[in-house]
Amino acid sequence: MGNATRTAIISDRRITGLSAAVIAELVAGVGPLWHERHQARLASRPRKRAVGAGAKHSLVFIDRLLATLVFLRHGVTYDVLACWFGVDRSTVTRAIGEVRPLLAEQGCTVSPHVRLRTLAEVVGHLGETGKTGIIDGTEIRVRRPAVGRKDRGKFISGKNKQNAVKAMVFTDGDRRLLFCSPTEPGSRADITHARELGLVKLLADGSAVEILADAGYQGLGAQTGGRVVTTPAPQIQEECPGLVRGDSRAPAQGPLLTPHPGRARHRAPEELADTGSSPRSARAHGRHRPSHRRPTVPAADRRPVPGSDVSTEAPPTSSTSHR
Repeated sequence: MGNATRTAIISDRRITGLSAAVIAELVAGVGPLWHERHQARLASRPRKRAVGAGAKHSLVFIDRLLATLVFLRHGVTYDVLACWFGVDRSTVTRAIGEVRPLLAEQGCTVSPHVRLRTLAEVVGHLGETGKTGIIDGTEIRVRRPAVGRKDRGKFISGKNKQNAVKAMVFTDGDRRLLFCSPTEPGSRADITHARELGLVKLLADGSAVEILADAGYQGLGAQTGGRVVTTPAPQIQEECPGLVRGDSRAPAQGPLLTPHPGRARHRAPEELADTGSSPRSARAHGRHRPSHRRPTVPAADRRPVPGSDVSTEAPPTSSTSHR
């Protein structure tokens, strides 16, 4: 890729979603790490050529970084990136596979001198600042795995009914990104993913923090001593307008659902014993239902029951003979 095209990508924020200053910081921070790992990979196998010999990289590090940022921003295919950068598809695949782990290790910068890399650092930061955290699971659609793969069904999301991977996103009250977990198959539940990341242990042993979550994380509040607050059920929100959103504690008094005035109320056996009436049996109840009434058959059309001596034929009429 030429310098003019590279400059156009960096200057236009719509392509990568980052400003030129942020991209320059990534080049300065991730570039040495990539070069170090690349040299260690070369030194781990026997050398067949002299130092500096062989073909040069068709995709320099800054181009590898830009291709990875475009892929994460827009989700384009590797073939499109290969045509754009003028290399083979395998080169783009290998470049993205090398740069993505390096970007994940950089973490999230919340202030000029604070960078959060792990979930434990995020929980500690919220405990020190006293801010409220927000967790939620997000799904990213992926291609369907190949036929014959043993874990092919794990990527089917039960919510979106499509093949996807899921990640847990951690933000604060100011909507600032603090942590994004590694992806898991789409069939993994949100609460299961949070437990596997060690969130329950970090909240139980760490400082007192408050984390808001949706109904997919119900159950973490009891395991973390109420530090995870989930949203109440929809019917509780409708019947209890005074209940604050995000508070899982329902009012101690007052019915949750108001019965319809035209609907018959089911009475307990104790109430029936006090009034002296007894509930009707199911058979007695069924006799009065219109759908269970037996049809009336005229006497002339009735057939004799097998095994009975009663004849249903009409008696012969007696005629008076006149001799």
